[in-house]
Amino acid sequence: MELKKIMRGIRDKFPHLPERIAGLRELAYNLWWSWHPEGRMLFKLLHRQGWHLSNHNPVKMLNQMDAHMLKTASTDTHFLRHYDSVMARFEGYMEPASSWFSAEGRELDKCAIAYFSAEYGLHHALPFYAGGLGFLAGDYLKECSDLGIPLVGVGFMYPQGYLRQLVSADGWQVGACEMLDRENAPIHKLMDENGEPLSIRVPVMDPPITLEVWMVQVGRTKLYLIDTSSQANEPQNRIISDRLYTGDREMRLRQEIVLGIGGARILRALGEDYAVLHLNEGHPAFAVLERIREKVERGMSYHDASRLVRDTTLFTTHTPVPAGHDAFAYPLLEKYLSSYLPTLDLSMEEFIELGLNPTRPGEFNMTAFALRSSAYRNAVSRRHGEVSRSMWQPLWPNLPVDQIPIDHVTNGIHVPSWIDRRLGSEILCRYMGRTWLEEHDESRIWNLVCEIPDEVLWNHHNSMKSMLITKIKERARNKWLEGGAEPGQIMASGVLLDPSALTLGFARRFASYKRPTLLLQDIDRLRRILNDPWKPVQIIFAGKAHTDDDQSKMLLQQVFNAAKDRASGGRIAFVEDYDELLAQYLVHGVDVWVNNPIPPMEASGTSGMKASINGVPQLSVLDGWWIEGYNGKNGWAFSGAEDGLDRDAKDAASIYTLLEKEIVPLYYNIAEDGIPHGWVTVMKEAIRMNGPNFSAARMAKEYADKFYHPAIDAYMMEKRRRERGFIKQDHFGKF
Repeated sequence: MELKKIMRGIRDKFPHLPERIAGLRELAYNLWWSWHPEGRMLFKLLHRQGWHLSNHNPVKMLNQMDAHMLKTASTDTHFLRHYDSVMARFEGYMEPASSWFSAEGRELDKCAIAYFSAEYGLHHALPFYAGGLGFLAGDYLKECSDLGIPLVGVGFMYPQGYLRQLVSADGWQVGACEMLDRENAPIHKLMDENGEPLSIRVPVMDPPITLEVWMVQVGRTKLYLIDTSSQANEPQNRIISDRLYTGDREMRLRQEIVLGIGGARILRALGEDYAVLHLNEGHPAFAVLERIREKVERGMSYHDASRLVRDTTLFTTHTPVPAGHDAFAYPLLEKYLSSYLPTLDLSMEEFIELGLNPTRPGEFNMTAFALRSSAYRNAVSRRHGEVSRSMWQPLWPNLPVDQIPIDHVTNGIHVPSWIDRRLGSEILCRYMGRTWLEEHDESRIWNLVCEIPDEVLWNHHNSMKSMLITKIKERARNKWLEGGAEPGQIMASGVLLDPSALTLGFARRFASYKRPTLLLQDIDRLRRILNDPWKPVQIIFAGKAHTDDDQSKMLLQQVFNAAKDRASGGRIAFVEDYDELLAQYLVHGVDVWVNNPIPPMEASGTSGMKASINGVPQLSVLDGWWIEGYNGKNGWAFSGAEDGLDRDAKDAASIYTLLEKEIVPLYYNIAEDGIPHGWVTVMKEAIRMNGPNFSAARMAKEYADKFYHPAIDAYMMEKRRRERGFIKQDHFGKF
């Protein structure tokens, strides 16, 4: 389905929008504005208060504006100058003369890569994410749009999102579903030629499921989202796409069948022909089966079809813990796939063999299946690659660990999305050149960060810190006004934070391996650090626990109760309902980003990258990306104690010592001009090292060079050979 046809479906949106500024309709429904400051500023200029009240959501803002306001804007010469400029940039971006991918001479006629992921973190108005995996996927779509990589995304449209977090007076997280306001979100339901919801029937289950499709336009990249809430479905099938990461194993299997098989059928129905399948984690791995089935249906043998699909499939694993990989009992597979597999000429026994994990027999492992079904496989950091090769060696029992065919591409962040607007468009443009963003994966240009005057960077950071604390206090005020909150809850939420105190930030999904309570191990020592009258320190915590994870909820409760305790002096805050918008404020405004998971359980981590690009150095255990990123001058690191009963105590002591001996003294070593020059030097080094090395631009180009190009070449070679009547031999050999 062509983009122009899809965009016709939103022309009935905002009927009160004057023709002179009608381009705002398409702009609002394209997340391009979310990473282009001029796009956000245009909506802010249109109605500053409306932008604030809509929580930076232009669709909601335009729906709430009356016709008179919009008519006034359509005749305002000041606004129109900005409007014309922004629309010219937007239109030029959407139809460029060339792109990195096409300039490299690898452009295809149609979409080259189909990217499947269970979650996407794109904007807080679209709560289709649980944590880092989702934000990584969202950043990747944006970067592929920027680079012109012909990719289309597939995922779920979760109408209940992930979780709106509410914390009770005793610190217990209670989940509250907040239904997605589809009419006020930058998301569009696809319609057929008759104006009815586009529906795709998936006859895998009994009764068959009808899927409807929503689309998010992410710059030049399309993201299709599956919705099972169609009235054509049985009640038990309508709820398949309701919630992200359900704990019910059977429902999880049903979700993964719909995501993989249903997602592949949706792409076929939409005419999205693709050469390469990229699986982001094991959840969508059943898309492999549907690709094979399509080829078998067209006359290929299972052997030839499965080899061709394997030759053109990439699998990215993110989970370094064996228990974190989805696995299903054989009877469940037989229940749902026994009638489907014969359409591939594949027996249930052969299928089960593909998902066998020799270390945990008796269940079908989605990661084992994805690894066997893919010619290209990667972990998401150098250390994670080592862990993954060791974990999955039983699948290649005759190979030494260092030869297990799992490569790595270290994660990166979409720099335009996460860097502060003023830092990027004013300060870096002034000292690194106005084209820095177009070449930000080039290491040499980042050396110019050293040319930024200390006072410029320091003053900017202090303004961001003040904005963060103001935002936290505003959220606390709103909670108080809503009623029902006790004074202790309000005090714990950050109303006593001090903009002049050294501020640590710990914000991520609450999970036991991330050790959110590590800083509280020796509470008396911590309080001495926090309450030093001459060199005070404060900590801001934020994050959600999974609704079914009571252990993580208990950890969250410990943090919340420490924040409530008067002995902490108001220097510990827990900020409720962590989302993408709060994450932006935190990575821009804290002084130090804290990360202390149990090694080697951090596959990569990206929150510290987001902080570092904004001049916020990281204090972290040496795990994930920090092993590659730490150079001794751009933050602080500790090795992590060996496994044992006192590991947490030792690691906490390492953090306390770093704070007492290095971090706090450096922060408060202020010169006569009021600037801690030694601290600013660390800030600059954090920016300089992070910018080129941990950007999504570098990451996406690595994926293209390492995997996409060879896979596309294999696809095109196979296509040419079959056109000539030849059959390609299996150069990968027996798995």
